[in-house]
Amino acid sequence: MDDYLVEALQIVKAQASVRAMTEDEISSMVKTLATSLRSIGGSEEVADEPQIDSATAKNSIKEKSITCLVCGSVFKILSSRHLATHSLSPEEYKEKYGLKPKTALVAKLLQRMRKKKMLDMRLWEKRSQNKTAVKSKKIKEV
Repeated sequence: MDDYLVEALQIVKAQASVRAMTEDEISSMVKTLATSLRSIGGSEEVADEPQIDSATAKNSIKEKSITCLVCGSVFKILSSRHLATHSLSPEEYKEKYGLKPKTALVAKLLQRMRKKKMLDMRLWEKRSQNKTAVKSKKIKEV
């Protein structure tokens, strides 16, 4: 017999000796205790993860939010810090749920706003201007 079932029977037997219980109460209590003990013990039979296809994973990234497929929490950015609570890196998360490696774990609106801000800042032009300015200063000093 299953070890968890034996433990559940012992617990229910002790409970039944203290108070009056019907057969239905005893059987339901044994079932619930056995499954609870299995889940606490770490058996994979009880804790099967639901299979999530790549279409569901893509739909988790919405306009204003992104849903964590592990716990169901909703964020604007699915950070590596949050994924670490599930013992996953962003790369492992993407691979596990069938997302492309270059997929950003950010809400679509926030991603567009960031892109627009970077384009408005034109950092690539400012960097090239700074390099030429530094070179001209070095030439003048010499």
